[in-house]
Amino acid sequence: MARPSQIPARPSPARPLIGTRIRERRLSLGQRQTDIARRADISAAYLNLIEHNRRPVGHDLLSRLAQALEIDPQELASDREELLIGALREAAARAPDQSGTAVELDQIGEFAARFPGWAATLADAMRRADALERRLIALSDRMTRDPYLLTTLHEVQSAVTALRSTASILAETPEIEPEWRDRFHANLDSDSLRLSRTAQSLVAYLDSFEDDAVPMSPQEEVEAWLAAGQSDPANAPELVSDAARAMAQGLAGMLAHDRAQLPDATLSAAVSDPAIAGDPAQIAARLGRSLDLVLRRLGVLRPGPWQQAGLIVCDGSGAAILRLAATGFPLPRPGEGCALWPLFEALAQPQLPVARLIETTGEGRFAAWAVAERLLPMGFDGPALSRAQMLIRPAALQDTRPALPVGPACRICPRPACTARHEPSILGPA
Repeated sequence: MARPSQIPARPSPARPLIGTRIRERRLSLGQRQTDIARRADISAAYLNLIEHNRRPVGHDLLSRLAQALEIDPQELASDREELLIGALREAAARAPDQSGTAVELDQIGEFAARFPGWAATLADAMRRADALERRLIALSDRMTRDPYLLTTLHEVQSAVTALRSTASILAETPEIEPEWRDRFHANLDSDSLRLSRTAQSLVAYLDSFEDDAVPMSPQEEVEAWLAAGQSDPANAPELVSDAARAMAQGLAGMLAHDRAQLPDATLSAAVSDPAIAGDPAQIAARLGRSLDLVLRRLGVLRPGPWQQAGLIVCDGSGAAILRLAATGFPLPRPGEGCALWPLFEALAQPQLPVARLIETTGEGRFAAWAVAERLLPMGFDGPALSRAQMLIRPAALQDTRPALPVGPACRICPRPACTARHEPSILGPA
């Protein structure tokens, strides 16, 4: 029988749940290990190691096992648990160590597979605690720096001061001419109305702080707006802060301009041709459009074979302008990311396209295409601004290119030897 030629010296946690899925599928079919191993052309002993997550599963072997188990290979290779595992890793990193007992990070995959309910409950509890902590920080920051809140409070203080001043004059001046008394009464009326309107606006704004669905940063508000279907920024309940509305307004203009340059119907017709459907460069050549435009439109429209695609656009400083998550690719928090993303490689070499196969810490494999462009909004006399875009989608099983290991934020990335690391990880090695 054929055996894989390379066997690692120790268990690889890269795909921690594939073996568990294989075992669950075999047991649900009532099949023995020897039967499945024979159909997959491996030994029963090797299958036993795979089922206990002690051996990796290559693409060819995965296809044979899927055929033996009468299941789609994508179902076995699905990274649907990757978000859960990432949340558990972050929970382990953020939990205070009060007992002196180390968290078994190498068993996270097995824990999530054996006890999915408890794993989801723990991850959700940590997310809630983290959300409350971030909410407290954001509220404190908003109370001290929010321009709308500061202006409104100043308006309230100004109206109250005017009312007190006018009332004091009327109370301390019993002998006052009727004409001036009427003027002061009119001032009291107008200032009272102004205070009432401002107070109502302030209460409504403060009430929005209590809504758990309201994101705590402008970037998160914009992402919620995008997830809600890109409604008119002026009438979008997802956009609470002035900063978020301004960001959404600019983003809406960019998306509308892209749609005018490359209409939905034109792009959908191009990807219907299987000969070019999976290659953004060929799509751009066929349509006579720039590659950066095609990448953005594929990531936003997600036509045909691009339904699981995601898109990240950043400016020259690396700050995200637009983030749409691909299926199975967990986006880090706003302001965080991996320096090894092809997005930043493209940013360093404008106009040169970059195509990479990337692999996350949970061994999710994604095809990525990136390109950066130069913008001259002030003409040749002004500075050149950069903008990069990266289109990503789950990689096909037959994609055998060497994968580029990427991770989440450095603080919770378990890759110990990463050359791009800028701060130590608080997690153990992968």
